[in-house]
Amino acid sequence: MDVEELLQVAVLAPSSHNTQPWIFRAGPRSVRLLADRKRALPANDPHDRELTISCGCALFNLRVAASRHDIGASISLFPEPEDPDVLAEIDFSPKAGGSGELGALASELKRRRTYRKRFADREVTAGVLRELSEAADAEGVQLHLIDDQNGRHAVADLVAQGDSVQWSDASWRRELAHWMHPRRQGDGLTVPRLLAPMARAVVRTFDMGNGVAAKDRQLAEASPVIMVMATAGDSPEDWLTAGQALERTLLTASRHHLQASYLNQPIQVASLRPKLQDLIPGNPFPQILLRFGYPTEEIEPAPRRDLEDVVERF
Repeated sequence: MDVEELLQVAVLAPSSHNTQPWIFRAGPRSVRLLADRKRALPANDPHDRELTISCGCALFNLRVAASRHDIGASISLFPEPEDPDVLAEIDFSPKAGGSGELGALASELKRRRTYRKRFADREVTAGVLRELSEAADAEGVQLHLIDDQNGRHAVADLVAQGDSVQWSDASWRRELAHWMHPRRQGDGLTVPRLLAPMARAVVRTFDMGNGVAAKDRQLAEASPVIMVMATAGDSPEDWLTAGQALERTLLTASRHHLQASYLNQPIQVASLRPKLQDLIPGNPFPQILLRFGYPTEEIEPAPRRDLEDVVERF
């Protein structure tokens, strides 16, 4: 068993601002997943909720990769209560066999994209939507479709309000600018090398909330599908579980040639999160606000750091 081969696809998980906030402590038959708090986003994600969700996505990728190679994986969440940075421990058992259902998602690990552009004007069938909900449910997480016009308008309004709040915060703008990098750096939000200094300066200096809010409102209104991923609780354990459910849903979507992106502003802004929560039956805790649709063009994958930068050996 080659643990490094499994880790090469684990790191393809999505993360906020493409921070890739994970460390893998790898042994011959096990891996510990640690949160890399140095890559936290205190303005955007003050409680490391999205950081933990991102790590949950990487954990699910590891499960898929193991299953693809017919390797069983035994998962323990937060195995060291005294050290909250140790999020999970994965013990591999080559003779245990993997889940064929998970292994079938392996081909999508390199195809999944975060697609921030406008989607094609094409309906997503009820059968595909049902599969997305079942994918989240398989991980113990709820995925709610916002399918009526009033609900969609309400979500779009919350997204626009979130943009206005965030862009008016100079600390939030500085943090965003800090993660705007040329592709060669291997992380962050990719901008052309020659334009990067100017782009960062503009973001740091100017409150562009009104323009961004108008654009994101249109994206929300025009997206074929808007869904909210929610959990019964709101603890780090729930966040880690939500991350695994998110990646399972994204890979399932990719199997149907769908891509997704995020409109998480109403969840990131504390005053708006309860308003989004009120739109979900049963009032579970919203963790991720997603838009799904069919892309109109192929896009490059987000850059990734070298494996040696995220793996520790023991």
